[in-house]
Amino acid sequence: KAGERRLPRPAPSLSPLMLFLGTPCLMGVVYPPFDSQTCLFPPLPVSFFESPLNQVSFSFFLLADLVGPREFGGVTNFSTFLLDRSTGVLFMGARDAILAVDTNRRNQPPKKISWEVPEKKRQSCVTKGKTEVDCKNYIRLLQFLPDGRVYVCGTYAFDPQCAFLELSTFTLEKAPDGGVKMESGKGKCPFEPSQHYTAVMADGTLYTAATSNFLGTLFDISRATGPDQERIRTEQSINWLNDPEFVSSAFVQQSAENNPTGEDDKIYFFFTEVAKEYDLYTKVKVPRVARVCKSDLGGLKTLQRRWTTFLKAQLVCEDKPSGQRYNVLTDVFTVQPAPGDPSTRFYGLFTSQWEGEEVSAVCVFSLSDINKVLNGPFKELKKSENWINADLVPTPRPGQCLNNDLKAKGIETSLKLPDKVLTFVRDHPLMENSVSAAPLLVRKGITYTKLAVAPSGRRGALLHLGTDRGELHRVAVVDQNTTLLQEIPLFGSQEPVNNIVLHQGRALVGSPLSLAQVPAEGCSLFPSCEVCARARGLGCVWSAAEEACIETTAESHILQKFSPFLKNQIPWRFPGRCSPSIREMRVSLGLRVLLPCVQLSPRPCSWEHPPDRHTRQHHSDLKVVVSPGSLGKYVCTCQEGG
Repeated sequence: KAGERRLPRPAPSLSPLMLFLGTPCLMGVVYPPFDSQTCLFPPLPVSFFESPLNQVSFSFFLLADLVGPREFGGVTNFSTFLLDRSTGVLFMGARDAILAVDTNRRNQPPKKISWEVPEKKRQSCVTKGKTEVDCKNYIRLLQFLPDGRVYVCGTYAFDPQCAFLELSTFTLEKAPDGGVKMESGKGKCPFEPSQHYTAVMADGTLYTAATSNFLGTLFDISRATGPDQERIRTEQSINWLNDPEFVSSAFVQQSAENNPTGEDDKIYFFFTEVAKEYDLYTKVKVPRVARVCKSDLGGLKTLQRRWTTFLKAQLVCEDKPSGQRYNVLTDVFTVQPAPGDPSTRFYGLFTSQWEGEEVSAVCVFSLSDINKVLNGPFKELKKSENWINADLVPTPRPGQCLNNDLKAKGIETSLKLPDKVLTFVRDHPLMENSVSAAPLLVRKGITYTKLAVAPSGRRGALLHLGTDRGELHRVAVVDQNTTLLQEIPLFGSQEPVNNIVLHQGRALVGSPLSLAQVPAEGCSLFPSCEVCARARGLGCVWSAAEEACIETTAESHILQKFSPFLKNQIPWRFPGRCSPSIREMRVSLGLRVLLPCVQLSPRPCSWEHPPDRHTRQHHSDLKVVVSPGSLGKYVCTCQEGG
């Protein structure tokens, strides 16, 4: 089964399938590990719309905008992207180097800065038990500073260091001795290349979640820059952070015009950690969202130089009808329409520690739902009680951000908070309730590694999903319904997608070795009637007159060219209709055929097929041993999430 899943797959078709005797595997792929020859055919439809959308289309994209190791001069191990949206220049953090690629001038060679570890320091790293490969400088952090420079941090042979990149000269700022001017990167950048971390810049101040020691056993969420007295972090307690894997962070500003309560700006962190609230033999991982407030300065006596506003809650991505829960968070993409907008959404990419095979799911959480849970009851971690009763919670409410009401009571800073409030929030960082959502998308047999989202209208979105095999998948989301649109192979099967940046109608997709640019918005993305019809929820419609996928706003203009009589006579040649067709597969008696069906949600898939005892369904796929009774028409239908 693993081999079957790893075969390259074209875009799924929406056609019914006809099996008839003839040359075997005419349109399939010969796959030999069975007793006799087996055919593996391209995947069948994930779902069917009401209109006739049965035109066959196997579309691969020719990508002229693909840059690899040769063009990068041998620089590899790209791990972080930073895009200057005003100029279109993409900064790429790599091993021992920083590159700058002008995405508007594709033929221009990238600029390069080398930042290597001195040989003596590298050898010292090796003597401590680390490998030669890991004892290099992996650039893991790139962030713009208010003065226009870029803050650059690297692992620097397990001794994280940060430097300053001058954009005008594209050089690292020099120290008086002529070397690179550096400052400690501990708490700002991981110690080793593979450690999970996240960082976000909020009004010129860097907030990070990273390991804080050489062994990788201590973890901090901290304000990593600014005046020393304002550099605060989490308490070293497993109640606060328990072996976390940091995933993402987001700075959510309040609206300057519409903030009547004077609420403080907030920073949200997303991670997976080992749950302390479950008393089980197995270590249960849980996804979390944590929040701190931008004006937090820590406590005066209790929680000195520690967060007084750190609260966290469990994220639950669960399909309730099937009971399937996806408990490992791997990526988060934030969609914030405007500062303070309550419709801000966080799209989470999940997998599961319990599944025996690869599985990926996408759930979306709203900012309002998260804040509702963080303003709810606290969880009591003592075994004697489940959670704290409301009358035991001190006032003012522990963990809340500064606002007009607190300031009116004389609490202008967290340094003035009562000790009983600080003690309570120190001992009760976890909320009783969870933030729950049903998955928009579930894919079995596929591991998604990166996610980017382009909103489309009030109800829709286009998901760009990178895989661990170098592919980019596009999925349309309208309300709770999802439709797989395209599967685009970009890199080699050993190159996982680790970065996706959306910019001016393009997707900048990166792997540890390469960079690709592909179109990312507009109905022109969908080159065939079949794929266009599946994107109708995003406002697309097929124009047979122009033989193109167009915006629905242009549909009425095209229809005016034709009389009602002609439209009634040949409706399939007008917008929104595709000419029906059936895919025919030539097979031979005794041949074993595997008919895949792409499943996007936990809901079941069903097949319509000729009744034959040698035909069996395995998950969403169908195994057929060709016999006279199995010849005929095969149709797979899957229920969508909504």
